[in-house]
Amino acid sequence: MKIIDVETYVLLADNYDPSLTSSAQDTCLVIIKTDEGIEGYGECDTSPWVAKAFIESPGTHTMDQCVKEILIGSDPLEIDLLWEKIYVGTAMTGRRGAGVNAMSAVDMALWDIKGKALNKPVYELLGGKEQDFVIPYASLQPVGHSFEEYKDSLVAWAEKAKNLGFKAVKSEVTLNGPYAHSGLNENDDKTTEVVAAVRKALGPDIELMVDVQYRWKDAEEALRTVKDWAEFNIYFLETPVWTDDIKSYARMHEEAPMKIAAGEWLSTRYEFEDLILNGKIDVAQPDVGRCGGLTEAKKIAKFSQENNRIIVPHCWKTSVSISATANFSFNTPNCAFIEYLPHQLCVEILRKELATEGFDFADGKILPPTKPGLGIELNKDAIKKYQVA
Repeated sequence: MKIIDVETYVLLADNYDPSLTSSAQDTCLVIIKTDEGIEGYGECDTSPWVAKAFIESPGTHTMDQCVKEILIGSDPLEIDLLWEKIYVGTAMTGRRGAGVNAMSAVDMALWDIKGKALNKPVYELLGGKEQDFVIPYASLQPVGHSFEEYKDSLVAWAEKAKNLGFKAVKSEVTLNGPYAHSGLNENDDKTTEVVAAVRKALGPDIELMVDVQYRWKDAEEALRTVKDWAEFNIYFLETPVWTDDIKSYARMHEEAPMKIAAGEWLSTRYEFEDLILNGKIDVAQPDVGRCGGLTEAKKIAKFSQENNRIIVPHCWKTSVSISATANFSFNTPNCAFIEYLPHQLCVEILRKELATEGFDFADGKILPPTKPGLGIELNKDAIKKYQVA
Protein backbone atom coordinates (compact mmCIF):
# COMPACT_ATOMS: atom_id res chain seq x y z
CA MET A 1 0.00 0.00 0.00
CA LYS A 2 1.23 3.50 -0.88
CA ILE A 3 0.12 7.02 -0.01
CA ILE A 4 -1.05 8.86 -3.12
CA ASP A 5 -2.31 12.15 -1.67
CA VAL A 6 -2.44 14.26 1.49
CA GLU A 7 -5.28 16.75 1.72
CA THR A 8 -5.49 19.46 4.38
CA TYR A 9 -8.57 21.52 5.14
CA VAL A 10 -8.88 24.60 7.32
CA LEU A 11 -12.36 24.56 8.83
CA LEU A 12 -13.88 27.48 10.71
CA ALA A 13 -17.28 27.64 12.38
CA ASP A 14 -19.38 30.38 10.83
CA ASN A 15 -20.41 31.58 14.30
CA TYR A 16 -16.93 31.63 15.85
CA ASP A 17 -16.32 34.12 18.64
CA PRO A 18 -12.69 35.35 18.93
CA SER A 19 -13.29 36.47 22.52
CA LEU A 20 -13.63 32.85 23.67
CA THR A 21 -10.81 30.44 24.55
CA SER A 22 -12.42 27.52 22.69
CA SER A 23 -10.12 26.08 20.01
CA ALA A 24 -12.96 23.77 18.91
CA GLN A 25 -14.24 26.63 16.76
CA ASP A 26 -11.70 25.69 14.07
CA THR A 27 -9.60 22.73 13.00
CA CYS A 28 -7.05 21.52 10.50
CA LEU A 29 -8.43 18.29 9.08
CA VAL A 30 -5.99 15.95 7.33
CA ILE A 31 -7.14 13.25 4.91
CA ILE A 32 -4.49 10.80 3.72
CA LYS A 33 -5.42 8.74 0.66
CA THR A 34 -3.90 5.43 -0.45
CA ASP A 35 -3.72 3.49 -3.69
CA GLU A 36 -6.01 0.84 -2.18
CA GLY A 37 -8.83 3.31 -1.63
CA ILE A 38 -8.40 3.52 2.15
CA GLU A 39 -8.53 7.00 3.65
CA GLY A 40 -7.25 8.05 7.06
CA TYR A 41 -8.51 11.04 9.03
CA GLY A 42 -6.71 13.19 11.57
CA GLU A 43 -6.76 16.68 13.04
CA CYS A 44 -4.60 18.84 15.25
CA ASP A 45 -5.20 21.48 17.88
CA THR A 46 -3.20 24.51 16.81
CA SER A 47 -3.72 27.30 14.30
CA PRO A 48 -5.16 25.39 11.33
CA TRP A 49 -3.60 27.81 8.85
CA VAL A 50 -0.15 27.26 10.35
CA ALA A 51 -0.63 23.48 10.40
CA LYS A 52 -1.72 23.43 6.76
CA ALA A 53 1.32 25.48 5.79
CA PHE A 54 3.64 23.20 7.75
CA ILE A 55 2.32 20.11 5.97
CA GLU A 56 2.20 21.58 2.47
CA SER A 57 5.08 24.10 2.30
CA PRO A 58 7.87 22.99 -0.06
CA GLY A 59 11.19 22.05 1.46
CA THR A 60 14.49 23.47 0.28
CA HIS A 61 17.05 21.38 2.21
CA THR A 62 17.39 18.23 4.30
CA MET A 63 16.61 19.92 7.61
CA ASP A 64 13.40 21.54 6.39
CA GLN A 65 11.61 19.09 4.12
CA CYS A 66 8.00 19.09 2.90
CA VAL A 67 5.80 16.80 5.01
CA LYS A 68 3.46 16.06 2.13
CA GLU A 69 6.37 15.08 -0.11
CA ILE A 70 7.79 12.78 2.58
CA LEU A 71 4.45 11.01 2.81
CA ILE A 72 3.51 10.55 -0.84
CA GLY A 73 4.80 7.24 -2.13
CA SER A 74 5.46 5.91 1.38
CA ASP A 75 3.89 2.87 3.05
CA PRO A 76 1.27 4.28 5.49
CA LEU A 77 1.62 1.23 7.74
CA GLU A 78 5.22 2.17 8.61
CA ILE A 79 4.03 4.68 11.18
CA ASP A 80 7.06 4.79 13.49
CA LEU A 81 9.39 5.17 10.52
CA LEU A 82 7.32 7.99 9.02
CA TRP A 83 7.07 9.78 12.37
CA GLU A 84 10.85 9.79 12.69
CA LYS A 85 11.39 10.83 9.06
CA ILE A 86 9.05 13.81 9.47
CA TYR A 87 10.41 14.80 12.89
CA VAL A 88 14.03 14.72 11.73
CA GLY A 89 13.31 16.03 8.24
CA THR A 90 11.45 19.13 9.50
CA ALA A 91 13.53 19.76 12.63
CA MET A 92 14.57 23.30 11.77
CA THR A 93 10.97 24.50 11.45
CA GLY A 94 9.25 21.82 13.50
CA ARG A 95 10.65 19.82 16.43
CA ARG A 96 8.31 21.51 18.93
CA GLY A 97 5.16 23.59 18.93
CA ALA A 98 3.07 23.98 15.78
CA GLY A 99 5.26 21.64 13.74
CA VAL A 100 4.71 18.73 16.11
CA ASN A 101 1.06 19.74 16.44
CA ALA A 102 0.67 19.36 12.68
CA MET A 103 2.49 16.02 12.79
CA SER A 104 -0.17 14.90 15.26
CA ALA A 105 -2.88 15.13 12.60
CA VAL A 106 -0.76 13.15 10.14
CA ASP A 107 0.03 10.49 12.75
CA MET A 108 -3.64 10.20 13.69
CA ALA A 109 -4.60 9.66 10.05
CA LEU A 110 -1.93 6.98 9.60
CA TRP A 111 -3.24 5.00 12.57
CA ASP A 112 -6.74 5.32 11.13
CA ILE A 113 -5.50 3.83 7.85
CA LYS A 114 -3.70 0.99 9.60
CA GLY A 115 -6.76 0.08 11.61
CA LYS A 116 -8.97 0.08 8.53
CA ALA A 117 -6.43 -1.97 6.55
CA LEU A 118 -6.21 -4.60 9.30
CA ASN A 119 -9.90 -4.35 10.24
CA LYS A 120 -9.13 -3.56 13.88
CA PRO A 121 -9.80 -0.60 16.18
CA VAL A 122 -6.69 1.46 16.80
CA TYR A 123 -6.38 0.56 20.48
CA GLU A 124 -5.73 -3.06 19.51
CA LEU A 125 -2.86 -1.95 17.28
CA LEU A 126 -1.42 0.20 20.07
CA GLY A 127 -1.01 -2.91 22.19
CA GLY A 128 -4.48 -4.05 23.18
CA LYS A 129 -7.07 -3.28 25.81
CA GLU A 130 -5.75 -2.40 29.27
CA GLN A 131 -9.14 -1.27 30.61
CA ASP A 132 -12.67 -2.63 30.16
CA PHE A 133 -14.08 0.89 30.11
CA VAL A 134 -12.89 4.49 30.41
CA ILE A 135 -14.49 7.10 32.64
CA PRO A 136 -14.94 10.42 30.83
CA TYR A 137 -15.34 13.74 32.56
CA ALA A 138 -17.72 16.31 31.14
CA SER A 139 -15.80 19.48 30.39
CA LEU A 140 -18.19 22.35 31.15
CA GLN A 141 -18.38 25.46 29.00
CA PRO A 142 -19.64 28.65 30.64
CA VAL A 143 -21.58 31.31 28.80
CA GLY A 144 -22.60 34.85 29.70
CA HIS A 145 -20.97 38.24 30.12
CA SER A 146 -21.47 38.87 33.83
CA PHE A 147 -20.39 37.02 36.94
CA GLU A 148 -23.91 35.81 37.76
CA GLU A 149 -24.52 34.61 34.19
CA TYR A 150 -21.18 32.82 34.25
CA LYS A 151 -21.82 31.07 37.56
CA ASP A 152 -25.41 30.16 36.71
CA SER A 153 -24.39 28.66 33.36
CA LEU A 154 -21.75 26.44 34.97
CA VAL A 155 -24.23 25.24 37.58
CA ALA A 156 -26.78 24.48 34.85
CA TRP A 157 -24.19 22.55 32.78
CA ALA A 158 -23.08 20.63 35.88
CA GLU A 159 -26.65 19.57 36.60
CA LYS A 160 -27.14 18.51 32.99
CA ALA A 161 -23.92 16.48 33.02
CA LYS A 162 -25.06 14.80 36.22
CA ASN A 163 -28.40 13.93 34.62
CA LEU A 164 -26.61 12.45 31.60
CA GLY A 165 -24.87 10.01 33.91
CA PHE A 166 -21.38 11.51 34.09
CA LYS A 167 -19.36 10.35 37.08
CA ALA A 168 -16.83 13.19 36.75
CA VAL A 169 -16.96 16.83 35.71
CA LYS A 170 -14.36 19.51 34.98
CA SER A 171 -15.39 23.11 35.43
CA GLU A 172 -13.60 25.97 33.77
CA VAL A 173 -13.32 28.83 36.24
CA THR A 174 -11.66 31.71 34.43
CA LEU A 175 -12.89 34.92 35.98
CA ASN A 176 -9.50 36.61 35.75
CA GLY A 177 -6.05 36.03 34.30
CA PRO A 178 -4.75 35.95 30.72
CA TYR A 179 -7.70 33.93 29.36
CA ALA A 180 -10.56 35.38 31.39
CA HIS A 181 -13.96 34.55 29.95
CA SER A 182 -15.47 37.42 27.94
CA GLY A 183 -13.22 39.97 29.59
CA LEU A 184 -14.39 39.26 33.15
CA ASN A 185 -12.20 40.63 35.93
CA GLU A 186 -13.34 39.18 39.25
CA ASN A 187 -11.31 38.54 42.38
CA ASP A 188 -10.38 35.12 43.74
CA ASP A 189 -13.23 35.09 46.25
CA LYS A 190 -15.56 34.95 43.25
CA THR A 191 -13.54 32.06 41.83
CA THR A 192 -14.03 30.19 45.09
CA GLU A 193 -17.73 31.02 44.99
CA VAL A 194 -18.09 29.41 41.57
CA VAL A 195 -16.18 26.28 42.61
CA ALA A 196 -18.44 25.97 45.67
CA ALA A 197 -21.59 26.38 43.56
CA VAL A 198 -20.53 23.70 41.07
CA ARG A 199 -19.59 21.28 43.86
CA LYS A 200 -23.00 21.86 45.50
CA ALA A 201 -24.79 21.19 42.20
CA LEU A 202 -22.86 17.95 41.64
CA GLY A 203 -23.13 16.61 45.17
CA PRO A 204 -20.38 14.68 46.96
CA ASP A 205 -20.25 11.55 44.79
CA ILE A 206 -19.16 13.02 41.43
CA GLU A 207 -15.47 13.76 40.90
CA LEU A 208 -14.75 17.45 40.33
CA MET A 209 -11.79 18.89 38.45
CA VAL A 210 -11.14 22.63 38.08
CA ASP A 211 -9.36 24.39 35.20
CA VAL A 212 -8.28 27.97 35.86
CA GLN A 213 -6.33 28.37 32.59
CA TYR A 214 -3.06 29.81 33.90
CA ARG A 215 -4.86 32.17 36.27
CA TRP A 216 -2.03 32.99 38.69
CA LYS A 217 1.43 34.41 38.12
CA ASP A 218 3.19 31.97 40.48
CA ALA A 219 2.65 29.33 43.17
CA GLU A 220 2.67 31.90 45.96
CA GLU A 221 -0.32 33.70 44.48
CA ALA A 222 -2.16 30.48 43.60
CA LEU A 223 -1.75 28.90 47.02
CA ARG A 224 -3.27 31.91 48.77
CA THR A 225 -6.58 30.82 47.23
CA VAL A 226 -6.44 27.06 46.62
CA LYS A 227 -5.03 26.13 50.05
CA ASP A 228 -8.60 26.63 51.32
CA TRP A 229 -10.23 24.43 48.66
CA ALA A 230 -9.79 21.10 50.46
CA GLU A 231 -13.47 21.14 51.46
CA PHE A 232 -14.47 20.89 47.78
CA ASN A 233 -12.68 17.55 47.33
CA ILE A 234 -11.17 18.51 43.96
CA TYR A 235 -9.58 15.65 42.02
CA PHE A 236 -7.15 17.92 40.18
CA LEU A 237 -6.44 21.58 39.55
CA GLU A 238 -5.46 22.19 35.94
CA THR A 239 -2.86 24.74 34.79
CA PRO A 240 -2.84 27.03 37.83
CA VAL A 241 0.29 28.83 36.54
CA TRP A 242 2.14 29.26 33.28
CA THR A 243 3.41 25.95 31.87
CA ASP A 244 7.05 27.08 31.79
CA ASP A 245 7.10 27.96 35.49
CA ILE A 246 8.50 24.60 36.55
CA LYS A 247 9.45 25.77 40.06
CA SER A 248 5.89 26.90 40.77
CA TYR A 249 4.49 23.57 39.63
CA ALA A 250 6.89 21.75 41.94
CA ARG A 251 5.77 23.90 44.86
CA MET A 252 2.09 23.41 44.00
CA HIS A 253 2.68 19.66 44.04
CA GLU A 254 4.10 19.90 47.55
CA GLU A 255 1.59 22.33 49.10
CA ALA A 256 -1.75 22.29 47.25
CA PRO A 257 -4.58 20.15 48.75
CA MET A 258 -5.31 18.46 45.42
CA LYS A 259 -3.46 16.88 42.49
CA ILE A 260 -1.90 19.30 40.00
CA ALA A 261 -2.46 18.69 36.28
CA ALA A 262 -0.78 20.21 33.22
CA GLY A 263 0.57 19.44 29.77
CA GLU A 264 -2.22 20.35 27.36
CA TRP A 265 0.10 22.52 25.24
CA LEU A 266 3.22 20.36 25.37
CA SER A 267 4.72 18.58 22.39
CA THR A 268 6.86 15.42 22.50
CA ARG A 269 7.91 13.22 25.41
CA TYR A 270 10.89 15.51 26.06
CA GLU A 271 8.75 18.41 27.30
CA PHE A 272 6.70 16.04 29.44
CA GLU A 273 9.83 14.58 31.00
CA ASP A 274 10.79 18.05 32.25
CA LEU A 275 7.31 18.80 33.60
CA ILE A 276 7.07 15.42 35.34
CA LEU A 277 10.58 15.14 36.78
CA ASN A 278 11.17 18.79 37.65
CA GLY A 279 7.66 20.25 37.78
CA LYS A 280 6.48 17.18 39.72
CA ILE A 281 2.97 17.34 38.30
CA ASP A 282 0.65 14.60 39.50
CA VAL A 283 -1.43 14.34 36.33
CA ALA A 284 0.02 14.53 32.81
CA GLN A 285 -2.37 15.76 30.11
CA PRO A 286 -1.05 14.91 26.64
CA ASP A 287 -3.31 15.98 23.80
CA VAL A 288 -3.09 13.57 20.86
CA GLY A 289 -3.73 16.53 18.56
CA ARG A 290 -0.73 18.44 19.91
CA CYS A 291 1.86 16.18 21.51
CA GLY A 292 2.89 14.33 18.33
CA GLY A 293 -0.11 12.09 17.79
CA LEU A 294 -0.87 8.63 19.11
CA THR A 295 2.68 7.47 18.47
CA GLU A 296 4.17 10.05 20.82
CA ALA A 297 1.29 9.94 23.30
CA LYS A 298 2.02 6.26 23.87
CA LYS A 299 5.63 7.10 24.79
CA ILE A 300 4.48 9.90 27.11
CA ALA A 301 2.09 7.50 28.84
CA LYS A 302 4.84 4.92 29.30
CA PHE A 303 7.20 7.49 30.84
CA SER A 304 4.41 8.71 33.10
CA GLN A 305 3.66 5.19 34.28
CA GLU A 306 7.33 4.51 34.98
CA ASN A 307 7.32 7.61 37.18
CA ASN A 308 4.02 6.79 38.94
CA ARG A 309 2.07 9.58 37.28
CA ILE A 310 -1.55 9.53 36.18
CA ILE A 311 -2.57 10.20 32.58
CA VAL A 312 -5.71 12.23 31.88
CA PRO A 313 -5.54 13.19 28.19
CA HIS A 314 -6.62 16.63 27.14
CA CYS A 315 -8.93 16.86 24.14
CA TRP A 316 -10.84 19.92 22.98
CA LYS A 317 -11.50 19.39 19.29
CA THR A 318 -14.01 17.41 17.25
CA SER A 319 -15.06 13.76 17.27
CA VAL A 320 -11.94 12.95 15.22
CA SER A 321 -9.60 13.73 18.13
CA ILE A 322 -12.05 12.52 20.75
CA SER A 323 -12.21 9.10 19.08
CA ALA A 324 -8.41 8.97 18.79
CA THR A 325 -8.16 9.87 22.48
CA ALA A 326 -10.59 7.12 23.45
CA ASN A 327 -8.54 4.52 21.55
CA PHE A 328 -5.36 5.77 23.22
CA SER A 329 -6.98 5.60 26.66
CA PHE A 330 -8.04 1.97 26.36
CA ASN A 331 -4.39 1.03 25.82
CA THR A 332 -3.16 3.18 28.72
CA PRO A 333 -3.37 1.45 32.12
CA ASN A 334 -2.52 4.63 34.06
CA CYS A 335 -5.28 6.64 32.37
CA ALA A 336 -7.82 7.64 35.03
CA PHE A 337 -10.22 9.79 32.96
CA ILE A 338 -10.53 11.37 29.54
CA GLU A 339 -11.98 14.71 28.54
CA TYR A 340 -15.27 14.37 26.69
CA LEU A 341 -18.09 16.67 25.74
CA PRO A 342 -21.08 14.99 24.08
CA HIS A 343 -23.27 16.94 21.72
CA GLN A 344 -25.81 17.56 24.48
CA LEU A 345 -23.26 19.57 26.44
CA CYS A 346 -21.38 21.46 23.74
CA VAL A 347 -22.03 24.57 21.70
CA GLU A 348 -19.37 24.18 18.98
CA ILE A 349 -20.79 23.47 15.52
CA LEU A 350 -17.75 21.55 14.27
CA ARG A 351 -17.92 19.16 17.19
CA LYS A 352 -21.57 18.51 16.45
CA GLU A 353 -21.35 18.25 12.66
CA LEU A 354 -17.91 17.18 11.40
CA ALA A 355 -17.87 13.51 12.39
CA THR A 356 -19.59 10.79 14.36
CA GLU A 357 -17.75 9.41 17.37
CA GLY A 358 -16.15 5.98 17.14
CA PHE A 359 -17.40 4.69 20.50
CA ASP A 360 -20.49 4.36 22.70
CA PHE A 361 -21.13 6.24 25.94
CA ALA A 362 -23.41 4.56 28.50
CA ASP A 363 -23.88 4.72 32.27
CA GLY A 364 -21.09 7.25 32.66
CA LYS A 365 -18.59 5.07 30.80
CA ILE A 366 -16.99 4.98 27.36
CA LEU A 367 -17.06 1.45 26.02
CA PRO A 368 -14.29 -0.12 23.89
CA PRO A 369 -14.49 0.94 20.22
CA THR A 370 -15.44 -1.86 17.85
CA LYS A 371 -15.13 -0.25 14.42
CA PRO A 372 -11.86 -0.38 12.41
CA GLY A 373 -9.43 2.49 12.70
CA LEU A 374 -10.65 5.45 14.71
CA GLY A 375 -14.20 4.33 14.00
CA ILE A 376 -15.41 7.73 12.83
CA GLU A 377 -17.49 8.73 9.85
CA LEU A 378 -16.78 12.13 8.31
CA ASN A 379 -19.55 14.44 7.20
CA LYS A 380 -18.23 15.59 3.83
CA ASP A 381 -20.99 18.20 3.59
CA ALA A 382 -19.69 19.82 6.78
CA ILE A 383 -16.21 20.00 5.24
CA LYS A 384 -17.60 21.89 2.25
CA LYS A 385 -19.71 24.12 4.48
CA TYR A 386 -16.96 25.23 6.85
CA GLN A 387 -13.81 25.11 4.69
CA VAL A 388 -12.04 28.47 4.49
CA ALA A 389 -8.63 27.34 3.19
